[in-house]
Amino acid sequence: LAGIGKQKQPSTPTQVASRSQAPLFLRKEYALAHLVKGSFKGVVQQPKYADLNEWLSINTFDFFNLVNMFYGVVTDFCTISECPVMGAGPGTEYTWTDTQRKTIKLAASQYIDYVLSQIQTTLDDERVFPTKAGASFPKNIRDTLGVVYRHLFRILAHIYWSHYAELLNLKLEGHVNSLFAHFVSFVREFDLLDRKDMAPMADLIAYYEQQGILVA
Repeated sequence: LAGIGKQKQPSTPTQVASRSQAPLFLRKEYALAHLVKGSFKGVVQQPKYADLNEWLSINTFDFFNLVNMFYGVVTDFCTISECPVMGAGPGTEYTWTDTQRKTIKLAASQYIDYVLSQIQTTLDDERVFPTKAGASFPKNIRDTLGVVYRHLFRILAHIYWSHYAELLNLKLEGHVNSLFAHFVSFVREFDLLDRKDMAPMADLIAYYEQQGILVA
């Protein structure tokens, strides 16, 4: 899975706060809107008799479809003029690495289209995610999953930072907040992302930890 690109170091929360007001998704009345009450810890744990790779794969398919769906809701607002770069808040910009290993800047819509197409191709690959009885998962499946989840997180972060107002207008904040909390709980449970990968959403993650929505 190519094209993960590079991430500029995000500004610290203090630097962000000094330049602007807190983003909408950090306001209490919106941040606490959820469909599921309490912690997601029990939701993400591997069932007793489930194969680990099967559990990871099933959830990966679900998260891909859900992130794809939420991006579909805001795609009309994610234009080249409105989102000329793939960003996730002040100081965070993602670049694409093409097949020639050349790093290029893309508008968010282009970047996300590439990402979603690439993930779909990977999910459809029987060599990576086998569906036939008795077929084995590749030994490097965790590496592949790490790239998939890194891409999905970036899309979620972009939606939060650039299109949360559209979700509020549609009264979908509870849905996207629940997806985000579920997603973060899952990647933490199975160590699929590093803390630095989730830095653009660190303030919301910390707030959800304080509220008991996420278990540190």
